[in-house]
Amino acid sequence: MPVRSILFGASLLGLAACGGGGGDYERSMAPPSPAPVMAEDAIEFDGSAQMKSVAGLQSAADESAPQPSAGEPAAEQYIAYRHSLGLTLPKGEVDPMMAAHSEACRAAGTSTCIVINSNVYSQDEDYASGNLSIRATPAWIETFMGGVESDAEKSGGEVTQRSTSAEDLTRQIIDTGARLEAQKTLQTRLLNLLERRDGELGELLQIERELARVTGQIESIEAQLKTLRLRVSMSSLDINYQTKVPAFSGSRENPLGQAFGDFFYNLSGAIAAVITAFAIGLPWIMLIGLFLWIWLKLIWPRLRGRKKKPGAAS
Repeated sequence: MPVRSILFGASLLGLAACGGGGGDYERSMAPPSPAPVMAEDAIEFDGSAQMKSVAGLQSAADESAPQPSAGEPAAEQYIAYRHSLGLTLPKGEVDPMMAAHSEACRAAGTSTCIVINSNVYSQDEDYASGNLSIRATPAWIETFMGGVESDAEKSGGEVTQRSTSAEDLTRQIIDTGARLEAQKTLQTRLLNLLERRDGELGELLQIERELARVTGQIESIEAQLKTLRLRVSMSSLDINYQTKVPAFSGSRENPLGQAFGDFFYNLSGAIAAVITAFAIGLPWIMLIGLFLWIWLKLIWPRLRGRKKKPGAAS
């Protein structure tokens, strides 16, 4: 079959697939929509080794990918949950309780619970704080949060903060899955073209480059889809621990405790400031005293004597 005839037939197929608004002649000449395997027969190359139908393959693959119906509700919703707890515990309870919660997560197994982050901060013997971040299945994490609240009450502490946020990933997951299926369809067609090997060397190399690009896209989309599904299947939980500070504690996290702890330091600092000020002002005090002595002993008596002489003469 001549190349021009094949290209002409491929262009008619493209117009039919795109739903172009041609006349009666074009509609009568356009064959019915071919199956995915039949569409490969309409892909040919021109003499300048330019692949003309890759874009058509991409468009056809996108059209053949499953699309969610706008009028029908989604069969399944994909919701990602994120929880947060804040605990205030008695002195010395932060570290052991946080270690117990981390061990409970590890004992459940990596398929059920994973410890993402764990940190403890101890500023002095009276005060400590920490945070624990885990990712677990929704059912397990709900039971675990109830146990955390019970542990806080048994130790004499309390839950001071609790929040839950939800993110709907249904549309994002469906769209990503549709793009993945479209790229896989295109990959299959390009592989079939390489197996036929009925083109020139330049044409085959161009198919291989396009196939490599599509394969990279498939791997990237699969990673995105895996991450989205993981967020749905494993909820997140952040727990913040802190020590309950008494009103009259020596801890530097308490204002009264800090004031009592700094009493002698502040007192010594004030005495040091007075001594420093006296040392700086002593030369000025001596100078002012000398000036007053000269004024009172030498200058002022003479001034008084001059004022008395006119009165005595009269």
